Amino acid sequence: MNILVTGATGFIGTVLVDYLKKRNDRIRILLRPESDSGKASSMQVDICKARYDDPDSLRSAVRGTDIIIHLAGVTKSVDAKGFHDGNVLPVKKLLEAAGEVNPGLKRFVLVSSLAAAGPAGDPGTGVREEEEPQPVSIYGRSKLEAEKICQSFKDALPITIVRPPAVYGPGDRDVLQFLQLLKKGLVLSAGDVRTQRLSLVHVDDLVRGIVMASESPAGVGETFFITSPKGYSWDELLEAAVRELGVRHVRKISLPKPLMNFLGYVAGLIGKVSGNTGFLNPDKVKEMVQDYWVCSPDKAERQLGFTASVSLEQGMRDTIQWYKEKGWL
Repeated sequence: MNILVTGATGFIGTVLVDYLKKRNDRIRILLRPESDSGKASSMQVDICKARYDDPDSLRSAVRGTDIIIHLAGVTKSVDAKGFHDGNVLPVKKLLEAAGEVNPGLKRFVLVSSLAAAGPAGDPGTGVREEEEPQPVSIYGRSKLEAEKICQSFKDALPITIVRPPAVYGPGDRDVLQFLQLLKKGLVLSAGDVRTQRLSLVHVDDLVRGIVMASESPAGVGETFFITSPKGYSWDELLEAAVRELGVRHVRKISLPKPLMNFLGYVAGLIGKVSGNTGFLNPDKVKEMVQDYWVCSPDKAERQLGFTASVSLEQGMRDTIQWYKEKGWL
């Protein structure tokens, strides 16, 4: 298969490209000017330099491909325009280019996010694909808008949308921050650490699920959560990590939602003045204080035959070992 991957130099993209290379697929990556050109060169795949505001370069990127997997996007921005420019416009431009020069495209896969659907009201079942999306953040709304644009092309192109929850594994830097604090015997949560639950997916499982969704006839025109079999509690996360870290005593601190809102507001003001998108901002806080970031694995299992195979214990063990080997932890 001739497969175009956007966002290939990122955490998930790197793993996806390695997975596809092992299958002997022909890989082309879309490299933007701001992307890591050195890392791209080391991947030893076809590189197509392009910009989303340059239709000619996009047409060159998508021409002749069998599958397009769109991973690229932004998770942080100082304003709504940044999310729109990073998450919505690229989807529209890629689909337009594919429609113009690649009528034989077998699949366009948009890798979206659980944030587009919003949190669950009940951790028992989790959010399901058929439920009306209720994103709580600007980021989530931008991902949902990208999904709607993707769906608007489904009569012209075979599209599939994949929504992962939180993704972890070797190379991820978000879970690294949690583990760095945990190694010091401290856990900070926004909201009530006793009630919060979240779905997770190991990057290896996610990549396998993306590829299954891209190739299955049952995936055409559909949306899938690619996720763990259940939502995990903080205690389950801690149990999976503390043994590998050698931590004996853990102090859990739940930061009240009003305090988190205040900290997010202050951090947001600083970000707007400095132009620097830090980890904390009002939009991120809206996501952090939710109780149930849980989604259902049922549809992906039923229609694609996908089930997450990496257990939380094994995934955390491998991830922590990788961090240690790289000197990150």
